[in-house]
Amino acid sequence: MKVLILSNFANGLILFRGELITELLAEGYSVVISVPEDGKAQVLKEMGARVIFSSLERRGMNPLRDLKLLAEYLCLLGKEKPDMVLTYTIKPNLYGGLACRLRRIPYLVNITGLGTAIENEGLLAKLLLRFYKAAVKRAACVFFQNSENQTYMQSRGIGVKNGCLLPGSGVNLTAHPYEQYPSEKDGIRILAVLRIMKAKGVEEYFQAVESISRSHPHVSFALVGDYEEESRSRYEPMVRELVDKGILKYYGQIDDVAKVMAQSHIIVHPSYHEGLSNVCLEAAACGRPVLTTNVPGCRETVNENSGLLFEPGSSRSLIQSIERILQLDARGRAQMGAAGRQYVTERFDRDLVIRVYREMIC
Repeated sequence: MKVLILSNFANGLILFRGELITELLAEGYSVVISVPEDGKAQVLKEMGARVIFSSLERRGMNPLRDLKLLAEYLCLLGKEKPDMVLTYTIKPNLYGGLACRLRRIPYLVNITGLGTAIENEGLLAKLLLRFYKAAVKRAACVFFQNSENQTYMQSRGIGVKNGCLLPGSGVNLTAHPYEQYPSEKDGIRILAVLRIMKAKGVEEYFQAVESISRSHPHVSFALVGDYEEESRSRYEPMVRELVDKGILKYYGQIDDVAKVMAQSHIIVHPSYHEGLSNVCLEAAACGRPVLTTNVPGCRETVNENSGLLFEPGSSRSLIQSIERILQLDARGRAQMGAAGRQYVTERFDRDLVIRVYREMIC
């Protein structure tokens, strides 16, 4: 049996779908993956999958290029003749889903988040929603990662009869073990892991770094993540300024995020929207309290014992949340982290996600 996976980013598959790919290969499935070319695709090949590079552009809506992608997917389906297709992220969901529908090939769609265009509503959002409705109509299942995204899409006729709620991508509890809460004798370290762009709340985080560093000199801040290219010119000078002031440590894009999380005391995730935040799940899994936005896809990752919520787009609300958690003692923060580990273990084990996929593929 052959499974074809369509996605916009090789590293996302490695980090969040790697266990599913490994399990399918171990059971004798042929796994073919279509992603844009980048250095991480080699890892997928080493896992045993066959990789076919696509012309997909992650950002932008160029009709001619997107029609080329649709034609590319139609050709790929005709050549590979997969038994099942798995699609992730917006363009593979839309163009891959439509191609599967036209080719009459079974497919599973995973809506990993609505995306900025739909969140902002307007004409583009209306067009995308109509496209989604057509693209996923014949899907064997449309997976949603949080209940509010599911309600929003189903109220617009998308995934009504074939919708299913998953606990996001889940978290690998073995790869992200509980880590002992570190000593605070040298200060409290706060970490953000995010793509550097406005919708991830970087501006609010930078403002919090400035404010808290003035009032709490024993608190230090760190940032892990790469720039979205269209945002680099705006945010790179801001990062450089904070680094030069000595109030922010910038790691860039790194593979071993778990190690940096384990060395931190608090994880902040100020994103405006998510399908379900993998950063928050991984932070909770390693036993760190989480401060995140009160939006779908983020608020589900914490409970009243494991973290705090603040309003998206509000540096004042973020700063107040940091102030609140700093009022606790080290034991209180450690207990919040332990509660987070218990919470994600009960609700977000990645094995639950793999089990659902395996049932649908079989």
